[in-house]
Amino acid sequence: MHDATTQAGEPALGAGTGAKEPLSAGLKQRHLTMLGLGGVIGAGLFVGSGAGIAVAGPGIVLSYLIAGALATLVMRMLGEMSAAIPASGAFSVHAERALGRWAGFSVGWLYWFLLVVVLAVEATGAAQIAHGWVPAVPQWGWVLIFMIVFTVANLSAVKNFGEFEFWFAALKVTAIVLFLALSLLAVFGVLPDTEPVGLTNLTEHGGLLPHGWGGVISGVLAVVFAFGGLEVVTIAAAESDDPARAVGRAVRSAVWRILFFYVGSMLVIVTLLPWSSMQPGKSPYVAVLEHIGVPGAGQIMNIVVFVALLSALNANLYGSSRMVFSLAERGEAPRALLKVSGEAGSGGGVPRRAVLASVAFGFVSVLLNLKWPDSVFLYMLNAVGAVLLFVWGLIAVSQLRLRPRIEREAPGKLTLRMWAFPYLTWAALLAMGGVLVLMLTDDTARPQLLWSAGATGAVLLVAGVRELRARRARR
Repeated sequence: MHDATTQAGEPALGAGTGAKEPLSAGLKQRHLTMLGLGGVIGAGLFVGSGAGIAVAGPGIVLSYLIAGALATLVMRMLGEMSAAIPASGAFSVHAERALGRWAGFSVGWLYWFLLVVVLAVEATGAAQIAHGWVPAVPQWGWVLIFMIVFTVANLSAVKNFGEFEFWFAALKVTAIVLFLALSLLAVFGVLPDTEPVGLTNLTEHGGLLPHGWGGVISGVLAVVFAFGGLEVVTIAAAESDDPARAVGRAVRSAVWRILFFYVGSMLVIVTLLPWSSMQPGKSPYVAVLEHIGVPGAGQIMNIVVFVALLSALNANLYGSSRMVFSLAERGEAPRALLKVSGEAGSGGGVPRRAVLASVAFGFVSVLLNLKWPDSVFLYMLNAVGAVLLFVWGLIAVSQLRLRPRIEREAPGKLTLRMWAFPYLTWAALLAMGGVLVLMLTDDTARPQLLWSAGATGAVLLVAGVRELRARRARR
């Protein structure tokens, strides 16, 4: 059922926002804060950052600052809208209110598609690590185990999901803090058998920008997608006791800490080691730990990456189930997905059918791992490679449209405001357009952009057909 509309034909800003969500309010502030921190600390940082260092050298620090600034602006926009209009569909609901049903439908299904594909890929990555530890269990068997465990966790009360994610994120954050502490001690020569390294590795081997600003921009392209995952915080806030306050605190606390972890990590890595010594495919974190002399550095990082993958799998299953549930609430997905377990206040309030619909592709990935363990997921990742930027773009456009309406109709709800509106929103949109242009001109990234554009075009086509049918029905 859709909200009432204003005389201008726009969905009424306040309509429906006062109704209580049928979902459980079982998430605490600590859950949301750690979800915000842990949501983007994944394999993309621990392993994928090596690709960024290879193209940017020490300039990777600037690449992360630029990419992190873009992610920060998007989260601030999201935080503003989610604090004013809390909903389990978050930015899909905002897009519908700002631009119309087609936009809510498109961004909701695109994000759901992104999450379920990445969910399957994360399960496969974790299975590859586990298979190396226990070869007797085949890779597809590990995928099956992970899917069953996290399906059960997400079918139970939402507080169980929150606890899983809290401790997963706590482990990842602890790992990075310890890494930063050890690395800083090594930089200053405090650890045994180490001497102060100074700025040698930043000034030699081509200097700070060995590949110029072109390398920095290429580094942005390599690392920007590692910030995907922050959006789940705004979805989860709807299942807290005070959504408006919770999302504001989570956004404020998460963003600067994540920038500190990402940028801080890159800075100590390129200070301790020559950037040219990084081996392709090898985690720069492992290289630093081995340089410091930490025994079993490779296995330690394998454990951290394993936890990071399972954490992201858990969060993506949660986010995808709530997004498709919200779509069903608004008539954009089958109504059968609206079935909720028990009473929201008594450990129920879980959209179990939405969970099962979202995890279905994960179970299909068990068969794909059995048949094509190494190739099929490359095609799927290409299909969603740039979808995150399309979603971010719609978030920015939605905020441009909604901010004036909130100021006009309900100014008291603007408890969290986007900085320097509308200038920084437009700057973020221009930056996203720049990244898309870079992807188009980069031989490696171009297939991802084209595949993602195809997937986005297909969803927009379906949304357009639905809109035309709805207009004809109204006439």
